[in-house]
Amino acid sequence: MSDQTQTDALAIKAIEEIQSGMTVGLGAGRTAARGIRALAEKVRLAGLDIKCVGASDSSDALGRELGLNIVDFATMETLDVLIDGADEADRELRIMKGSRGAITRERMLAWASKHTVYMVTSDKVSERIGTKSTLAVAVMYFGLASTRAEIRRLGLNGVVRRDLNNEPFLTDNGNLILDITLEGDEPLDDIASQLNDIPGVIAHGLFTREADTIMIEHDNGEIEVVERPSTEDTAGAG
Repeated sequence: MSDQTQTDALAIKAIEEIQSGMTVGLGAGRTAARGIRALAEKVRLAGLDIKCVGASDSSDALGRELGLNIVDFATMETLDVLIDGADEADRELRIMKGSRGAITRERMLAWASKHTVYMVTSDKVSERIGTKSTLAVAVMYFGLASTRAEIRRLGLNGVVRRDLNNEPFLTDNGNLILDITLEGDEPLDDIASQLNDIPGVIAHGLFTREADTIMIEHDNGEIEVVERPSTEDTAGAG
């Protein structure tokens, strides 16, 4: 096992429940890549037989490079677990996604997964998501002006994300990204619902209910685990 993987306690913790026979979603971005590398090492050492689906072309490519069995998500109805990162998280298990522009596929994998695990460093934890990162909204180029006007009617103003060449950033699915700065007092669930109702909006980075587990890496090396209460626990409360 490599020194880097050996010392990556967060990634190792995130994948510890993965066993042979499972189907695994692989998120996008730097933190998700840590999970991909740790998983590949575990597969190599333990001889696990698993199938993986990446949330981005880059994740698929990294997984294949490391020897993981990457399959086409079009052939999979459900996944056992998703391992991903997040741009921001709060202790109500709400997370913000979108810095990598892969939110459409990331949300699809989250919804198809029986359990989701999101890894973050402690500097990405806030009292309320949207205070440390912008809200990314994936939109079609077709009808862009109309879609932006409808988003403005919600009180949200976004700018089209651009790449290093000052060209509009395109997602793996060929969509544009609008980056929206939140004021801090918006009703997040209402915004998520309203964005979902706009035809030109393909996906957005408000993941208010998708996270089952959030793992937080603290500066001292401690890994804090925050779990969503199970339905059994909720039913038995009170």
